[in-house]
Amino acid sequence: MTPPTNASKGSSEGPSPLPRVSVLGIGQMGLVCAAMLSDEGDRRADVVCWGHDEDESGELAQTRRSQRLPELSLDGSVRVALNDAQALEGAQIIVSAIPVQFLRETWTRLREHVPAGAGVISVSKGIENTTLLRPTQIIADVMQGPGGDDPDGPPRPLACLSGPTIATELVRQLPATMTGASDDAEFARRVQTLFSSSWMRVYTNPDLLGVELAGATKNVIAIAAGIIDGLNAGYNAKSALLARGLAEIARLGSAMGASRETFFGVAGVGDLATTCFCPEGRNRSCGEALGKGVGLRAYLDSIPFVVEGVATSRSVNDLSSKYRVEMPITQAVHAVLFEKLDPLRAISMLMSRELKGEAMG
Repeated sequence: MTPPTNASKGSSEGPSPLPRVSVLGIGQMGLVCAAMLSDEGDRRADVVCWGHDEDESGELAQTRRSQRLPELSLDGSVRVALNDAQALEGAQIIVSAIPVQFLRETWTRLREHVPAGAGVISVSKGIENTTLLRPTQIIADVMQGPGGDDPDGPPRPLACLSGPTIATELVRQLPATMTGASDDAEFARRVQTLFSSSWMRVYTNPDLLGVELAGATKNVIAIAAGIIDGLNAGYNAKSALLARGLAEIARLGSAMGASRETFFGVAGVGDLATTCFCPEGRNRSCGEALGKGVGLRAYLDSIPFVVEGVATSRSVNDLSSKYRVEMPITQAVHAVLFEKLDPLRAISMLMSRELKGEAMG
């Protein structure tokens, strides 16, 4: 299906007083970001959406709906790009909502169309395999390559937007909080202003490393939480897992140079708790299936979306080795996913570890 030409209506109109925002990725978070910025009662940006799949983009352009998030109906002001160039034409801010393991490929494809000076806000949560880079680092790395940013020009503003954000709740505009993190304080405040509303409160945080790391690592712990659900191990075990999972996340963050406080804030324990307990969470649901005896490959083949924590568990396991940080839950999840460790055996191994005093971080 080819997207209809009227999907780009408005691209030739006069300049809009609203900032031009390009949303890359039409999965759940990309759709939610587009909806938040184009809400009919509080429109804050001139929004263009781009997806890599022409058929899916065409359906979104025609119906204003997506099977990925049936509850959402995209406002008519949002344009769906017909090609790569249209996706980024005149963009002042780019929201990157691409799954992390596809981020480098996508940004390499679009690099030549990225306007100079356009700030980038990443909403992806993960760590790239092999390179062990965070989303904003991947984007910066790609844009430093041929056809990218002028090496003698000013640095491109980069930020991430993270927190406990279940897409189906955001569509219903239920109260929520997020953290806009950036090394550039002015850009962080711009992100805060752009996304804050009567039902969304956005905090700023200078700890870009910590916020991105928290968003990635919590997905691994959420798989473990799902395994506990699948084994019917109970809420006591699950709450203990959350507390000990937070401890090992904070240990890794501190070793890498992040602020320890970040992991006890909205983007840390807030996001972790939501992901571990919400029945709709992708990573928790994956773990639950594993706990019930479903094979990883069979489960991933049966769902229409990416479970970021699966690939990220490889990266976090590698980071724990690189920084010599003890992360027993992460290592157990990695073993269940890739070393055929039985989930029940993994729980038993965690419970039988050497007795010691409790330490956070």
